[in-house]
Amino acid sequence: MSSVLYDAPGPRAKRRNVLLSVLFFVLLALALWWMWQKMDDKKQLEWALWEPFTTSEAWTTYLLPGLGDTLKAAALAMVIALPLGAVFGIARMSDHSWVRVPAGAVVEFFRAIPVLLLMLFANEFYVRSTGVSSEDRPLYAVVTGLVLYNASVLAEVVRAGILALPRGQTEAAYAIGLRKGQTMTSILLPQAVTAMLPAIVSQLVVIVKDTALGGVMLGFTELLNARSTLAANYANVVPSFIVVAIIFIIVNFILTSFASWLEGRLRRSKRGTGAVLGSEDMEELNPAAVGGTFGTGGEGGGPGGITKLPR
Repeated sequence: MSSVLYDAPGPRAKRRNVLLSVLFFVLLALALWWMWQKMDDKKQLEWALWEPFTTSEAWTTYLLPGLGDTLKAAALAMVIALPLGAVFGIARMSDHSWVRVPAGAVVEFFRAIPVLLLMLFANEFYVRSTGVSSEDRPLYAVVTGLVLYNASVLAEVVRAGILALPRGQTEAAYAIGLRKGQTMTSILLPQAVTAMLPAIVSQLVVIVKDTALGGVMLGFTELLNARSTLAANYANVVPSFIVVAIIFIIVNFILTSFASWLEGRLRRSKRGTGAVLGSEDMEELNPAAVGGTFGTGGEGGGPGGITKLPR
């Protein structure tokens, strides 16, 4: 069976794919075995190093508070960056140059700067120009850097999602008298959300991971920073890295799984039934709008036909 992207593999191609798959899994197993042996040689698999994770102290004192700060910073950045990115993405498509040009300049500027530098600049700004306390300053700086960078990236995602729609959608909206703002909010954005969702979720995963930059440079007590304190107390550097990596994998997997479920739900909700509505059905749905167009036997039409429109 052929696909739009490639032809169905033949017998030789299937055998080659199976062989490559087996070879890949063999190499992966060898790599895992080599890593296991190295960790065993360095005595990183001793139960004394992993035992702290079986107690509540390691979780309630270090890991769970760090995870809470990570999710707090990521949630704040998501809530602010998503609408801000949508506004700048739509502004970049404005017909007015005084809106389009500044929006494009802002997006390109913040998209070109590494998010770590934005965090550092934001921290200096809060130190020199505001009265934010030293305890709250790392959180403010991390959220500000994440918002500035990811809002600019999401603006491009929104713009690309809207431009990917067929031009006929816009032309049909204009044909029935909708203004550009109404077309954008009622027709284009609802259709583009489903197409944009995978890219938006991937950016949200990036936000969760980038919170670790604040822990490294600004002393923000996120999950990775809490791990370093835990490792200093229990002398289990490698096991603590492994546990934190697993936590990040679980959090991001939950996020992507929820996005996949939401995307499927949106696609199912937009799927039509394929039924053809007659004039009686249209009158039942919206009598005011259909009354002057459809009739049940008016001039120029049979039963359920179309009435003659006034000139």
